[in-house]
Amino acid sequence: MSWSAKQYVAFEDERTRPARDLLAAIPTPEARTVVDIGCGPGNSTELLVQRFLGAKVSGLDSSADMIDAARKRLPDLRFAVAEIDKWADAGPFDVIFANAVLQWVPDHATLLPTLASKLSAGGSLAIQMPDNLNEPSHRLMREVAANGPWASKLSGAAGQRTDMASASDYFSMLRPHCAQVDVWRTTYHHQLSGGAAGVVEWFKGSGLIPFLNPLTEAEKAQYLEQYLAEVGKAYPALADGSVLLPFPRLFIVATR
Repeated sequence: MSWSAKQYVAFEDERTRPARDLLAAIPTPEARTVVDIGCGPGNSTELLVQRFLGAKVSGLDSSADMIDAARKRLPDLRFAVAEIDKWADAGPFDVIFANAVLQWVPDHATLLPTLASKLSAGGSLAIQMPDNLNEPSHRLMREVAANGPWASKLSGAAGQRTDMASASDYFSMLRPHCAQVDVWRTTYHHQLSGGAAGVVEWFKGSGLIPFLNPLTEAEKAQYLEQYLAEVGKAYPALADGSVLLPFPRLFIVATR
């Protein structure tokens, strides 16, 4: 997929808040080696540098545009373009941080134990994933895709995201490999300016990407027009013109 760091960081404060909450839940007190997988433009990596002073912190992401942005933000750190499911570094790492990325990577039953195996003793794997595929925002993406002239082009778009397992399933995946596994779910309510248009702008930097990439510029404009109209019905504006976007997220911290 084609990611835009500029579009993604348009809502940097809101996107970084879950990363802060995830970081605060990591029980590993000190770390020498820390890696941010799916580091994006480096906003979460910056938090890791601040928390684990003196640690060797690195980042990887599948998007060259994101890595370019991360390198500009944190020029003293090592960043690499890499696919998480093909990441061969065996570690060990004291902290593996995966904020809002593993929803794009398949086969969690294999992936999560593999990541846990890269931890040092007492090290933590910290994961946050959007759990919003059944929210109106994403249901409407699929409905607009299926009911327009672009239906054939977008037949596989919804499959880009990995279906989420249950909290108990994730616990079961990791508990045989870790001494402690903590799983919880939080729904954020982000206030976005611009009403429904704010919701559309938010998802243009994430969930809408698989639906927009295959389209021509004219088709993109038409798709977004239809999606905006439907979003306006699902997320009515408040008195001040803003909108509250409910955004559920699943958190996992597994410590070896």
